[in-house]
Amino acid sequence: MPRATLNLQDPNDLKAVNGVWRFAGGFVPGEPNEGVVSEMEGSPARLVDYDDSGWEICNDLTKWHSRGVAFAWYRINVTVPDKVAGRDLAGMRVLFETCVDDYGEIWIDGECNRDRGTVQGFNVPQRVVIDAEPKAGDQHTIAVLGVNGPLGAPGGAVFVRYATLAFEWREPGY
Repeated sequence: MPRATLNLQDPNDLKAVNGVWRFAGGFVPGEPNEGVVSEMEGSPARLVDYDDSGWEICNDLTKWHSRGVAFAWYRINVTVPDKVAGRDLAGMRVLFETCVDDYGEIWIDGECNRDRGTVQGFNVPQRVVIDAEPKAGDQHTIAVLGVNGPLGAPGGAVFVRYATLAFEWREPGY
């Protein structure tokens, strides 16, 4: 299937989608004990209307953060551009692709695709459809929860290996 990608770590591609990554440590950023409490119903950082304006701007997703058992959120608001690789958006779909070291969850507009957006395994690439019929100007909030692991004996730290928006289309007649 033909495709074009925007690298969400490249300043020019970020400009094309009006995107700025924000980062904050913790399951619930700013809360004691990283916001981890017994029988919690989830982190509000996954929701579209969560205020991340006080978070650090993250210009390098590959930078290591938070050693030991740790959680970190990466958030970006993107605007679908008019064209991608010189093509109109008609017949395209847009996907978010990433690999979080070590585990990641992907939340698109406050929702997690429970088949593809949840933890898939240690350092496993993830790919989630953002919109099957994108239109220029559509806005989406992407929130990625990174978790250092393995949880029983974590090593290293949390970081994102890559993050892209992929636009795919079918050739006429297929």
